[in-house]
Amino acid sequence: MVKKSSSKRVELHRLAHYAFFVGLLVAILAGFFRNVVSAEFLIAALVLLGFVVGLFNLTAKETVPFLVASIALMLAGIVNLGLIPVVGEYLRSILVNIVVFVVPAAVIVALKTIWKLASA
Repeated sequence: MVKKSSSKRVELHRLAHYAFFVGLLVAILAGFFRNVVSAEFLIAALVLLGFVVGLFNLTAKETVPFLVASIALMLAGIVNLGLIPVVGEYLRSILVNIVVFVVPAAVIVALKTIWKLASA
């Protein structure tokens, strides 16, 4: 019985692992082709993938580094990369997409961490 539960947990972790890479790939590709993809669809897809990553991908050991990296990405999003000639707008679009992807995961991880701290 325990083996089945453990196997299901591994499958969910693997699904979330793939969701992370798909989310990054979508965020980067959509940054290069920003006029091709519908903004509403892109945001919905990135937020959904972010929730999946936040719910199932991180272990307790990875929580703090993930939250710190998420904060760093959010702060980096403030920088006006559009001022860089030629590639600036692409970099800005990619960073915005990555932030849209990471923020839902960070919120879920932060809430899970607060819940664990409150339950202890």
